[in-house]
Amino acid sequence: MASRGYEKALTMLRTLPRVGIYNIAANPGHVKKSKRGRAQHGGDKHGAGNKGSLARQNYMRMGYETGNNPYYLRFPAEPYYVGHHLRRQYPPLSLAKLQLMIDTDCLDTSKPIDLVQICNTGYYEIKPQSKHYGVQLTDEGLDNFKAKINIEVQWTTEPVIAAIEKNGGTITTAFYDPHSLFALTNVKKFLESGEPIPKRMIPPEDAIEYYTNPKNRGYLADPEKISYERLVLAQKYGYTLPKIEEDPDYKMLTERKDPRQIFFGLEPGWIVNLVDRIILKPTDPELKEYYRT
Repeated sequence: MASRGYEKALTMLRTLPRVGIYNIAANPGHVKKSKRGRAQHGGDKHGAGNKGSLARQNYMRMGYETGNNPYYLRFPAEPYYVGHHLRRQYPPLSLAKLQLMIDTDCLDTSKPIDLVQICNTGYYEIKPQSKHYGVQLTDEGLDNFKAKINIEVQWTTEPVIAAIEKNGGTITTAFYDPHSLFALTNVKKFLESGEPIPKRMIPPEDAIEYYTNPKNRGYLADPEKISYERLVLAQKYGYTLPKIEEDPDYKMLTERKDPRQIFFGLEPGWIVNLVDRIILKPTDPELKEYYRT
């Protein structure tokens, strides 16, 4: 009897289909939903609602107001915004925030401060892809600024220059092209790429006057004229100009970059190998001439 039942079971297995999810019965009490459902329509509109342009994917063009006179025609164009998307932007950094960075040891005043040190604090960000061209040092916190620093920024005003030089510090305004800014804002990523350090380009025509003006402490201005303007500014604001020639930090306060240089201590054309901790310098005379001129 047992053998006959065994043979019958094998015969049924040969004829029955394989066991799969599609032929397994659900658990007792299980209720299967026929469709996902979406609000009151139960999913038959696929999230597009009832009749209309949105349901038919017939979208109106941007600025179209269903036959009315559109906004951009009702109001005339403002000349101020002509070419606004092409203008150079300088995100502000106040003297109050700069003093806070110094007080919290985010910035080392024993060394020159430039865009690299400011971005490395993590409290200031530059986006070259958004037309950012560097730091604009503003006069907020002017009366409470007490640090003696050598700082390089891209844009500033006369009261800010007076506040820094009153404390015995020095300030320089310098221009960086977008290619140099990408290297300055993320130094580690740039050095890991293995590219040679680029040379800094000269300012464009509409900015060359600012960076050659000694009143703005431009990096292309005559040093003798800058010394004269320091005295003029001290007389204008009524403070005694400290003599940096007698200052023990004279070397640090007078340290400047070459107009083609973007990093302190590193020349254009050098390749910094972070893995082997070596610096590769060009030996070809043509390359040396290219990066020097």
